[in-house]
Amino acid sequence: MAELKRQLGLLDSTMINVGTIIASAIFIVPSAIAATLGATGPAILVWVVGGVVSLLGALSVAELGAAMPEAGGQYVYLARAYGPASGFLYGWTSGVVINPASIAAIAVGFATYFGFFVPLSGAGIKLVAVLSIVALTVLNSLGVRLGAVTQNVLTLIKMALLVVLIVVGFALPGGSATNLAPLWADAPPGHQIASFGVALVAVLWAYDGWIEITYVGSEVTDPERNLPRSIVLSTIIGMALYCLVTASFAYVLSPAKMAASSLVASDAAQVTLGGAGAALVAVAIMIATIGSNNGIVLTAARIPYAMARDGLLPRRLAGVHPRFLTPVPSLVVQGIIAIALTWISTEPSWKGTYNRLFTYVVLGEFIFYGMSAGAVILLRHTAADMPRPYRTWGYPVTPLVFVLFSAWLIWNTAHEQLLDFAVGMALILAGLPWYWWRKASSVIRHPSSVNGSDG
Repeated sequence: MAELKRQLGLLDSTMINVGTIIASAIFIVPSAIAATLGATGPAILVWVVGGVVSLLGALSVAELGAAMPEAGGQYVYLARAYGPASGFLYGWTSGVVINPASIAAIAVGFATYFGFFVPLSGAGIKLVAVLSIVALTVLNSLGVRLGAVTQNVLTLIKMALLVVLIVVGFALPGGSATNLAPLWADAPPGHQIASFGVALVAVLWAYDGWIEITYVGSEVTDPERNLPRSIVLSTIIGMALYCLVTASFAYVLSPAKMAASSLVASDAAQVTLGGAGAALVAVAIMIATIGSNNGIVLTAARIPYAMARDGLLPRRLAGVHPRFLTPVPSLVVQGIIAIALTWISTEPSWKGTYNRLFTYVVLGEFIFYGMSAGAVILLRHTAADMPRPYRTWGYPVTPLVFVLFSAWLIWNTAHEQLLDFAVGMALILAGLPWYWWRKASSVIRHPSSVNGSDG
């Protein structure tokens, strides 16, 4: 039976993560943050704090990735640390439900901005979005190297366009240091902390993607070195770009105008570049979204592949193409689900429900992110003899702080948005009946790392 092959180097691994982190959020979220915080200083600081939090998580998970470089990422780590049920719930939440929904949403975003150049009806947006999903699914079925090279090119172009937007914002006429005022809000400290927490949730969503490379851990060369390096490098690159873009937008528009703008990147570019600015931003967003989706399509299919390999999903999903060495059945099923969600996502009745889904996504992710950081501490005791080519910097403070932050975020969501918390937990736990049925059928086996094999 064909197996996945190690073909991804450090550049590939870093570009997969950066390309997934830097999606449409960098062009949209700065406006929402400015509206929430009302000043330039906190609007930049929140990106720093969010980046540091993400980096703490990245440093922690990097130890697990280097020790267990297998397909499935967190699915494997959680199953090893807490048992198969925990791994399954993560896989159910992330690999079977959330990732196809994310692919659908990003595809619709790509098609919407494609309409800047070719006017599209609602049906036309659907068609372009579906075609983009089909194209990326086929591309990543034809070989992991082809998908990785495409990701490298798209991500490097995306980063270059962002640098152009940053430079023209500071260098060309239209911006001014006076626009940065106010640097700090004059609201009471308690109100500022609460607002900062609200903005931080949006920031953490924007940073999400630093973990993507762990899903294809079994295809990374020299994983003991390349996995942790790519995770840390991509998080730092994302932090730098987010902070600089926010500063550039504020320099051109001011926090008040940023808060009032629905298309903050386009508005900033039009000030410095005129009509050509909007076209530049539309191209940048199209490349950002298609590059982010390529990274998700490439990596996310490895989660159901790993689950099927262990009997948690139908065995057919564990198939690997003998020539292309890619998990084609998982890629195809993922694409079908994403296409179905794409048709739903552009309906008016779906909009409110889908927007709320992202609250559930952040909740679910930080439950499992926190558990993964906790697994670093747990496995240091229960699997002390497990080879650890990379050890978390700052242990045990680094994973412990991240666990505490995750617990606070989950508690705050339950306290402030009880209904969303309840629905999010219901979505996560909805997979348990399937798990119990598969367990009763005696088709489940532990992930390979649990048995100590090399995968």
